[in-house]
Amino acid sequence: MHPISSSIAREVCQNSLIKERNREPIKSLAQELNFMSIIVFGSINIDLVATVSRLPIAKETLLGESFLQVPGGKGANQAVASARLGIPTQMVGRVGSQSFSVELVNNLQASGVKTDNIFLDDTVSSGVAMIIVDHAGENQIVVIPGANGRVNQQDVERLRPLLSRSLALLLQLEIPIASVVAAAQAAKDANIKVILDPAPAPTDLPAALYPLVDIITPNEVEAGQLVGFPVDTEETAAKAAAVLLQRGVKCAIVKLGAKGVFCATATEKFFVPAFSVNAVDTVAAGDAFNGGLAVALAEGLSLHQAVVWGAAAGALATTKLGAQTSLPDRFTLDAFLQAKGIV
Repeated sequence: MHPISSSIAREVCQNSLIKERNREPIKSLAQELNFMSIIVFGSINIDLVATVSRLPIAKETLLGESFLQVPGGKGANQAVASARLGIPTQMVGRVGSQSFSVELVNNLQASGVKTDNIFLDDTVSSGVAMIIVDHAGENQIVVIPGANGRVNQQDVERLRPLLSRSLALLLQLEIPIASVVAAAQAAKDANIKVILDPAPAPTDLPAALYPLVDIITPNEVEAGQLVGFPVDTEETAAKAAAVLLQRGVKCAIVKLGAKGVFCATATEKFFVPAFSVNAVDTVAAGDAFNGGLAVALAEGLSLHQAVVWGAAAGALATTKLGAQTSLPDRFTLDAFLQAKGIV
């Protein structure tokens, strides 16, 4: 581990990061706002993206075609996705000691995300995701948690006062699972909707988490890992959704990539076909989906309409390389939906 330089520390602090070692009292940002917001509690990464003609197999070395260094992390991606679609959004999480920590926070701010509740943990690096993308837009990802792996109960306590003026809490699994459960419980205590993206999906997600979740949004691989059988069709997605509902979630949305999205609650079930686009990179499609879903629900649209919004946002994200660089803004999403005859 390398300590952060004093110049970078000063710059980060000027960008509204709170240094954990100072243990300064936290003033709730929500108290300063006169509007409701979406809160994202999760990971903040730098993404190192290599493009190749095809994905490598075990023990194989391939020559790559290009390289990008872009801000990412499923938490930060979903915060940017929501903010770009026009809803006030706050990020609660951690970054580490490297110089690109400043880049990560500045990028969030440039996208309209409030960053006052991001901690600078100068004992560890920021999270890093190493991503390989092929010509078909498929990818392989390795994530090093870094500061994301240090998210703990102190961060949950910083989250609590923000919940009183929030529309929804978005969670993922790139931070310690105990912190995810605690954050979900805090939101439930505040009667705030919890939307969980169970990625990366463990096979042993705590049973106590399911009843705290209003909406769970696995893709086909994650759904299969959660329920223990392959999920690759509308029929198997329906079976998986039924299992997730039995475990206590109120709504299960299974994303099947280019096939579409299956959604189920205790009272309704429906399938939304995928939008046809020229996909070049699927890396942030799920994050775009959750952003579109959350924003639509926050604006009072029906669950079916919200799933359509999520599917549209996800489709648009696949048409550009990178994570946050691919996330659509509200004008782009509205124009896309109107072109598809959806108002």
